[in-house]
Amino acid sequence: MQSDEESKRGKVIIRASIIGIVANVFLAGFKALIGIISSSISIVLDAVNNLSDALSSVITIIGTKLAGREADKKHPFGYGRIEYLSSLVISGIVLYAGVTSLVESIKNIINPKEPDYSVVSLVIVGLAVFVKIGLGLFVKTTGEKVNSDSLINSGKDALLDSVISSATLVAALIFKFSGVSLEAYLGAIISLVIIKAGFEMLSDTVSKLLGEPGDVQLLQDIKKTVREFPGVRGAYDLILHNYGPDTYSGSIHIEVDDDLKIDRLDELNREIMAAVNQKYHVLLTAVGVYSVNTKDEDTIRLKEEIGKLVLAHKFVKQIHGFYYSRKEQSVRFDVVISFDAESRQAVFAEVYEELKAKYPNLQFALAMDMDYGEIIG
Repeated sequence: MQSDEESKRGKVIIRASIIGIVANVFLAGFKALIGIISSSISIVLDAVNNLSDALSSVITIIGTKLAGREADKKHPFGYGRIEYLSSLVISGIVLYAGVTSLVESIKNIINPKEPDYSVVSLVIVGLAVFVKIGLGLFVKTTGEKVNSDSLINSGKDALLDSVISSATLVAALIFKFSGVSLEAYLGAIISLVIIKAGFEMLSDTVSKLLGEPGDVQLLQDIKKTVREFPGVRGAYDLILHNYGPDTYSGSIHIEVDDDLKIDRLDELNREIMAAVNQKYHVLLTAVGVYSVNTKDEDTIRLKEEIGKLVLAHKFVKQIHGFYYSRKEQSVRFDVVISFDAESRQAVFAEVYEELKAKYPNLQFALAMDMDYGEIIG
């Protein structure tokens, strides 16, 4: 079953999309009629763009409906990523519209046609500019509120269309007062702007499908919440997997005293999972444990010495999971190395060789770790 919050989000997206469809179909009809009567290729292309916006809204509705399906045996994490696929399709539509407009504009540069604008047609185009600006801002703002890439992309597309309409209007006024027709050239420039915007939308969506680390602020907030639990000395290795807008599952490691009883540790893990799920709607599927030596003074001293040496390296952000075995004379811990390093592997090797030189009698088992949010702590 969908939660009330998810259901409300879906209704908001669909309502905004329906408004977009109605507005764009009316605008497309008016502009197509004006473009044909006035023999203006730019106005006709503008009408086609409005139809592509209406199609984008239809795809957004379909994507939202499909993404809201319940999780099942085949897709246990739900269908939320369908929203990214619908956003991908919208990016493709924007690109197609841009390429088509560019081709038609080039044709009209080679074989120009003299347009015939009327005052009524110019007034309608002018009003369309304001309608598209209002529609674009409404859809984009709504998309940002409910975290919908499809709506955000549709809103950006609508705002781009308002630029197209504005340029068309300017070209028409220039022709009316000077007799110089610039609309084919303006159409070509605008087409390039649309193509660029389409590529940017496509790139953003593909990046999310490939897997991003998640919002840095969300990562920081979750770690802060986990560290606030009594008995938790540190929170590390938080990894979030995104299964659609605002749908995350993941895992984390906590550092606790080595004398913490197993029954209390079990309670603590469950409390952390419940708190993170309730506060951030993130499902932690695992809470790993690092134990901290609180009694052996030699181990505590050794950890401080090694920590100071390792953290002196420019790109080392953190060490954690430190464990010293006196019997085996071995030390193991994770080294978090920044992605800013030219070669993380080279930094790791340098740290390892320095430790071996400083402590020749110890066996080191280091793990190169990463902080997915590029944050310390």
